[in-house]
Amino acid sequence: MLPRLILAPRSLLLLPPAPRRAAVAGRARAMAAAPAQGGRRPLRGVVFDMDGTLTVPVIDFPAMYREVLGGDAAYAAARAAGGGSVDILHCIESWPPDRQRRAYEVIARFEREGLDRLQIMPGASELCGFLDSKQIRRGLITRNVKDAVDLFHQRFGMMFVPALSREFRPYKPDPAPLLHICSTWNIPPHEVIMVGDSLKDDIVCGKRAGAFTCLLDETGRYGPHDSLPDDVRPDFKVSSLTEVFTVLEEHFDVAPVPAESRI
Repeated sequence: MLPRLILAPRSLLLLPPAPRRAAVAGRARAMAAAPAQGGRRPLRGVVFDMDGTLTVPVIDFPAMYREVLGGDAAYAAARAAGGGSVDILHCIESWPPDRQRRAYEVIARFEREGLDRLQIMPGASELCGFLDSKQIRRGLITRNVKDAVDLFHQRFGMMFVPALSREFRPYKPDPAPLLHICSTWNIPPHEVIMVGDSLKDDIVCGKRAGAFTCLLDETGRYGPHDSLPDDVRPDFKVSSLTEVFTVLEEHFDVAPVPAESRI
């Protein structure tokens, strides 16, 4: 049998346990909160991160951070100051213009090299097809550049509207890009779910906006779901995009919207 989804505590979710699903071959464990009382929550939009969520991670971020910051010692200091992680864009914002320019040139080089090896994440195409079949909107928020988003759209034939790159300010983890998408769709955040692979960027962005959140943790680097701090604990935690199907079908109302009710 498929392991039960374990859900994070959430004031909006007070649902009884959902029935267990039949075994699904090859599907790993998904962790999520129990569904809400009286029925599934309405879902009208899904917003994805790009790098590491819709695409396979190809950029060597530690190497990029070391070069931008000036070596191992500076990188270690930045990690210590950031509680084990580095928000390189935030670091750069306070630098003098010449140093900023050189830093962005390094980042752009790493990102260009990553574009040459861009690969779609397994399950992404099927998940997008499922969302389209249910008339559920899909958007994208990334801290990568617009050129990377444009190439993603062209290479894989999947369009996300809106698709916000780091040219949109402020960027994640600020909730502004997600709130902008919700406003563009005319859909309240509590009827949207943010899916991404970063606690500090994607999950925090979603939680601050008031949306549901789903963490993609392919390698288990974040540890057990219930071990995560409350301020970054997602509503759902999965190890593949395939498991997102389970989350949506068991915890949300994903019935197609009648034509007369579509936006």
